[in-house]
Amino acid sequence: MTILHTAHSTLNHHNKLKTNRFEARISASQKQLFQQAAYLLGRSLTDFIVSTMQEASLRVIQEHELLKLLDQDRQLFAKSLMKPPLPNKRLKKAASHYHKDVIAK
Repeated sequence: MTILHTAHSTLNHHNKLKTNRFEARISASQKQLFQQAAYLLGRSLTDFIVSTMQEASLRVIQEHELLKLLDQDRQLFAKSLMKPPLPNKRLKKAASHYHKDVIAK
């Protein structure tokens, strides 16, 4: 199970419970900015802040997983270049056909 899948499951579960509080100190200009954005979307300030934080959190987790996968792919690619597998029958046959049909002509 991926981190993102776990995060989605956790968030869906927590959306139903909504018993925890979150507080943060912000400047007057930040509050005004958040209120204006919430108003433009037709949402309450609380709904806007919670949904925006949820979206940003999921995006960060998704980007982290993608980078982790890219790193794993890079390592696998480098490993296959450093120590390539031996050719199997199908590859040998394809090389033979290529040599006969393309290079020999």
